[in-house]
Amino acid sequence: MFVITADQVDRQRAHDRVPAALSLLTGPRAGAHLGFERTAGDEIQGVCEDPADVVDILTSLIRHGDWRIGLGIGPVELPLPTSPRAGRGPAFVASRDALVAAHPVPGQLAVRCRVGSGHSRADRELRLRHTRFAETALLLYARLLRSRTMEGWQVTDLLMQGLTQKDAATRLGVTPSAVSQRVRRAGWQEQQRGRELVIHHVSVAGARPGDRA
Repeated sequence: MFVITADQVDRQRAHDRVPAALSLLTGPRAGAHLGFERTAGDEIQGVCEDPADVVDILTSLIRHGDWRIGLGIGPVELPLPTSPRAGRGPAFVASRDALVAAHPVPGQLAVRCRVGSGHSRADRELRLRHTRFAETALLLYARLLRSRTMEGWQVTDLLMQGLTQKDAATRLGVTPSAVSQRVRRAGWQEQQRGRELVIHHVSVAGARPGDRA
């Protein structure tokens, strides 16, 4: 299971971004297995089961606000409570560890894993290694997203909806050539490849005993 804990950066001088973040992470596309809530101060937390949902949620947080993010990987106590604040288990501890580790990191993001007792030593080493790979891939992924311009987000949002570049050009009122240039500058292909890479490493790190890596 995956626990995401995010804390607002520079909260002493900035307005409260928690309500906007919770609104962003609520709905059918959010993918949270246990919906996000304010846990304390300017901190939010949610629980996910699908690695693809994890990456989509992280993408939203990276794009729409100044958040310090900790991704925890590991088992949780079941059944899950109705609120993440009442959640227990190694994944919650790992998420807290990751949030602390993210403080000195320029990318303001860290990933930590707490492997359950059912894993063999080799299995534990494999998952911890992929946790490191996941963090590295996420930091690069985040850097790409944070460098994207508003024009870049406009066109990639349309591509995410399934539009072709030609359709996006019509919607934006520009030429297909202009859209092609925006797509390249936005790093769209790099984002797609990076997303696949992060999902892979997060999946391996979060696999249960007996799952094939």
